[in-house]
Amino acid sequence: MKSIQLLARARVHGDRIAFQSDHDKHSYAELIDRAEQLAHQLLDGRDDLQEARIGFLIPAGVDYVVAQWGVWLAGGIAVPLSLSATVPELSYTLKDSQTCCLIANQDQLKQLTSVIEAFDLRTLTPDVPSENNTDTLPPITPDRRAMILYTSGTTSTPKGVVTTHANIESQITTLVEAWQWESTDRIPLFLPLHHIHGIINVMSCALWSGATIEPFAKFKTDLILNRVAAGAYTVFMAVPTIYVKLIQAIESETSDSQSAIIAGFAAMRLMVSGSAALPASVHEHWTRLTNQQLLERYGMTEIGMALSNPYHGERRPGAVGQPLPLVELRLKSETGEIIAGENQPGEIQVCGPCVFLEYWDRESVTIDSFDEGWFQTGDVAVLEDGYYRIMGRQSVDIIKSGGYKLSALEIEAALLQHEAIRECAVVGVEDATWGEAVAVAIVVQDDTMLQLESLRNWCQGRLSQYKIPKHLLVVDQLPRNAMGKITKPAVRKFF
Repeated sequence: MKSIQLLARARVHGDRIAFQSDHDKHSYAELIDRAEQLAHQLLDGRDDLQEARIGFLIPAGVDYVVAQWGVWLAGGIAVPLSLSATVPELSYTLKDSQTCCLIANQDQLKQLTSVIEAFDLRTLTPDVPSENNTDTLPPITPDRRAMILYTSGTTSTPKGVVTTHANIESQITTLVEAWQWESTDRIPLFLPLHHIHGIINVMSCALWSGATIEPFAKFKTDLILNRVAAGAYTVFMAVPTIYVKLIQAIESETSDSQSAIIAGFAAMRLMVSGSAALPASVHEHWTRLTNQQLLERYGMTEIGMALSNPYHGERRPGAVGQPLPLVELRLKSETGEIIAGENQPGEIQVCGPCVFLEYWDRESVTIDSFDEGWFQTGDVAVLEDGYYRIMGRQSVDIIKSGGYKLSALEIEAALLQHEAIRECAVVGVEDATWGEAVAVAIVVQDDTMLQLESLRNWCQGRLSQYKIPKHLLVVDQLPRNAMGKITKPAVRKFF
């Protein structure tokens, strides 16, 4: 009988602990047993769900995995839903995917009565009573559709990204190999589980390897730092915003608490940042503070992870490294040439077994997303000294000004090095002279004075290092009060 490799490995892990928290522990064998029971309940006498879409709305933890694996064992397609989604957002996903059944805990089902009635959904809870069921579960071949994750990208309504069991296995094994996952690893899981970062990079890689997951309903700084100080984890994965918050929290701790937290981070074998660009300043700050070099990588819902800084070797701030195992990658210029050398930006195009099957019920969009078998990511990168650096989305992050192609992400990273700037966002705005001029929204640090002239001078010196042309290096028109302080976020041009 054909089997899903992630679940086959879980059977081998047996009595090892898959999930643990302060009050309970759950083995791999328990996950498999409960998932099989749910699969039989989903089938309800049928032989195979035949890729029916099954939605589930469940927090991180054992119940989430039981729902996902139960759907797969019954031959369905898993549709993870966002716990923070509004009713209209949930309704869109359920309608677009033609979901026929919803798995959720009792409290969540009560809150979704109107949605359930509107779509005439069958409902189940993941806590199925154990039964001695002798019915045979359907054989699942690797080419069958396994999951739909919804992603909006930068245009149009959200699209359902369909991955097969083979796609998911490739995405997992690529990272297990590259990041050297072990059964002795322990990792916290606080990332959303309707995104690939939490589902594949954290949860699935850990479960493939026989590791132990400590789940959290959401990220809570104090709670996480207490566990880090206790030496609870060997691997840690988060988004850049979380690392910024952790830096602020650690630096506000008392000396003894700070030492314990830093020791906990320093002892980990791997710390990863992803889902958004990590400013080089944050990367360097984290290393100074914890003696840990973050590993930054690049991926997206449609392809899993494609690029990664090395597990062994230089983890270069501001770069996302090199192609992962089994991933083929090329850069293509705006004029259609494949870029052979370095220092020339182009669109990232990817092919390999990790690349998704299709956009759900969008045949023409799927066709248009590929270039002779290569998926067109819409992201622009440049190869520099053997490492790729992401410049941003073609549609929103690349600013074309006076014949130059400027990376909004790069300018943001430079501005964040100014001690008075807490947050900023850079965009291109229409300009009669330059085509597009650079504009920035700035939030200053609390109780900080930011003088316009000093900021102009600082930009002249710092941004020139990033090859930003001189006509974009003068900051002007930033609203100030009588004391010269910028009091609120504002969008103004650099010209």
